[in-house]
Amino acid sequence: MRKKALVYGICLLGMVCTLSAKDKKGGALYKDAKAPIEKRVDDLLSRMTLEEKVMQLNQYTLGRNNNVNNVGEEVKKVPAEIGSLIYFEANPELRNNMQKKAMEESRLGIPIIFGYDAIHGFRTVYPISLAQACSWNPDLVEQACAVSAQEARMSGVDWTFSPMIDVARDPRWGRVAEGYGEDPYANGVFGAASVRGYQGDNLSAENRVAACLKHYVGYGASEAGRDYVYTEISRQTLWDTYLLPYEMGVKAGAATLMSSFNDISGVPGSANPYIMTEILKNRWGHDGFIVSDWGAIEQLKNQGLAATKKEAARYAFTAGLEMDMMSHAYDRHLQELVEEGKVSMAQVDEAVRRILLLKFRLGLFERPYTPATTEKERFFRPQSMDIAARLAAESMVLLKNENNVLPLTDKKKIAVIGPMAKNGWDLLGSWRGHGKDTDVTMLYDGLATEFAGKAELRYALGCNTQGENREGFAEALEAARWSDVVVLCLGEMMTWSGENASRSSIALPQMQEELAKELKKAGKPVVLVLVNGRPLELNRLEPVSDAILEIWQPGVNGALPMAGILSGRINPSGKLAMTFPYSTGQIPIYYNRRKSGRGHQGFYKDITSDPLYPFGHGLSYTEFKYGTVTPSATKVKRGDKLSVEVTVTNIGARDGAETVHWFISDPYCSITRPVKELKHFEKQLIKAGEMKTFRFDIDLERDFGFVNEDGKRFLEAGEYNIHVQGQTVKIELID
Repeated sequence: MRKKALVYGICLLGMVCTLSAKDKKGGALYKDAKAPIEKRVDDLLSRMTLEEKVMQLNQYTLGRNNNVNNVGEEVKKVPAEIGSLIYFEANPELRNNMQKKAMEESRLGIPIIFGYDAIHGFRTVYPISLAQACSWNPDLVEQACAVSAQEARMSGVDWTFSPMIDVARDPRWGRVAEGYGEDPYANGVFGAASVRGYQGDNLSAENRVAACLKHYVGYGASEAGRDYVYTEISRQTLWDTYLLPYEMGVKAGAATLMSSFNDISGVPGSANPYIMTEILKNRWGHDGFIVSDWGAIEQLKNQGLAATKKEAARYAFTAGLEMDMMSHAYDRHLQELVEEGKVSMAQVDEAVRRILLLKFRLGLFERPYTPATTEKERFFRPQSMDIAARLAAESMVLLKNENNVLPLTDKKKIAVIGPMAKNGWDLLGSWRGHGKDTDVTMLYDGLATEFAGKAELRYALGCNTQGENREGFAEALEAARWSDVVVLCLGEMMTWSGENASRSSIALPQMQEELAKELKKAGKPVVLVLVNGRPLELNRLEPVSDAILEIWQPGVNGALPMAGILSGRINPSGKLAMTFPYSTGQIPIYYNRRKSGRGHQGFYKDITSDPLYPFGHGLSYTEFKYGTVTPSATKVKRGDKLSVEVTVTNIGARDGAETVHWFISDPYCSITRPVKELKHFEKQLIKAGEMKTFRFDIDLERDFGFVNEDGKRFLEAGEYNIHVQGQTVKIELID
């Protein structure tokens, strides 16, 4: 007790002396908007007590289950000194009430940062992230994230827990919907685009929010696609597969990161000093902070690392995790850990410094409150809806088009059948932000608008998304027999993907498959429209479908783009960012695997070993002819510049957009490498009869080099291959 009293006395005396000295010089420097941010942070930090510092390292919630009658009570429950709040409201009123408490009732008036999971839109919900990747248009994704940022910031949110850039190769894992597919480079490109969209050039702008790269790192490798579970990742694989997107996101300026739930080869991500301190802070020089996932610090007990919450707090904090989201581990135990000497004041100061730095960069000290606006001013702006529609259109992938049944240019009677045809909720997808089913244009309505005056539509439900009720089959079959073509809308409910939505099978429910087989009896072409948050097992649906259009969960404005593709008004341009297995039993199956010791053996005996639809697959209504891939040189030395070009000609009758994927391979390396690796992609609109040139400027160290188990890049002399659309060009690197 004497020692504790002495510590308190010294701290208090130092604080009083510091305050007195600074006050005599004319007031608090941290309140001076003209002073450099770093000096303002130093000044504020010097004024804070240990208790005030600890509170900055915690995040609580505000607005959940709240109503207008208990706004005052809601605010009373939260301490004025809290560092951050997850804000569940869609307007700034409650936020401003809480912020007023922080600014006026806390001793130093430190503003709160308000965060929220705006994953693929705040209220103007656009396609899920996996769909966005299939657009291969990072500029359009950047625009969509800017829309989300504008709506969030005007609604009282300063910080979004997005983008998710977990490389994921098991579609049984529900969270594949939230990321950008199976390729590390693609996740990095789209993650960086998202960061630019959210943050812009100025974080303090009234239409920007801080981004958060999640989940750092390796969460997508969860065993058997089961959420939250153990991952076994070698150091080399950690570097060559899982860390790359985060490094690209950090270089793009991401303000924060979120630690991962998963245990990484025995060290949980939320208590892993190697990834949080050694890599992120020391090697990459990131000056932002890391927030835990919900309750992740306390869950270190469940993972068998810590016996108590206090011990969990020590593990997480000393590993480099600055903010505790809803574990109540730091607020209850961090001060005690400092007093016991198990955590140093220098560590606390460094953590608080990072959080204050972001608050200053966001301009919260100058503008702590969010101006009041109407919903019309915030949401569904015409330009925002246009971006949502364009992104939906470019995200949709035409998987099959037998006998060119699409587009539907001469059909006068269209049967629209299935549980997704008049369904708003499930088009929003998981993590729908503040989206509502009433915001969504339903697929049937999109078709009705598109074909108005051109064709007659007849609707039948057929069956529900799940269950065993076949009562609607007869009506559906009757509509199919009446029609010239059947548009069958099947898919997943929004709750079937996302967090804690692992599935043992990625096939649609048997009832939906049976409906498709029943409709085939009508002898009419069947166009299958799929609404889902993951790749699906389609080996029973594919044979009874003449065409298959994957529209994913397209958000509020996907119905008209879908109908436009079916009518031919829009030429589909999406290509898969994640492999569609032939069956669930093939999982994991992905394009950039490593080579087998026996390439002629090791295949399944009961099914094919090939996917149903591979990475990069996607059809168009026009035809593209690739010229010869031409390198600037076939022999290069270290430090040389190398470029490769290919011309692509649209030899069809329609304008169309084509994406060229550039892959490399290293046939022989001291660390074996994947069969091929995506290193660049480019999408261009090519008008009918037009030729466009696609170019890949190769950085030898970056694109031909590889990485070892310590994250060090190396480049070996020898042969390298460049792959484009079935062509291979050999390049020799000589010493």
